[in-house]
Amino acid sequence: MTTSEPRPAGIPGTDPTRGPLVGDPAGPAGTADPRPPGNGPATAPDTAQHGRGAGRALGRTVALALLIFVTVVLVLFVMFNTQTVDISLVFTDVEAPLVLALLIAAVLGGLLVGLADALMTVRRRRNR
Repeated sequence: MTTSEPRPAGIPGTDPTRGPLVGDPAGPAGTADPRPPGNGPATAPDTAQHGRGAGRALGRTVALALLIFVTVVLVLFVMFNTQTVDISLVFTDVEAPLVLALLIAAVLGGLLVGLADALMTVRRRRNR
């Protein structure tokens, strides 16, 4: 039986299609690396392949854990603050659950911080 591909030079009786022999630095027959060892760029395959992906996965895991933690704390906060309180507004008094009063106060505080940030951003842009 004849094939069109020439048989690579190697050790007689070995199969050139199989991997390198144990302890054979030349690899498969006739495919030795012509460069001397130690010459060439130093590569770190683990860093190139897994560096960014591992960091993103870790970041997502931390974000998910933080989200779960905050959700549990908020649920506990709502469960323990069910009593009603009197809220004195400018012209009237209102009875409302404590959770609602605290939520409204938190939202108003967040709006004030956002407004202050927007004003500072506009001021910085004008000074440029």
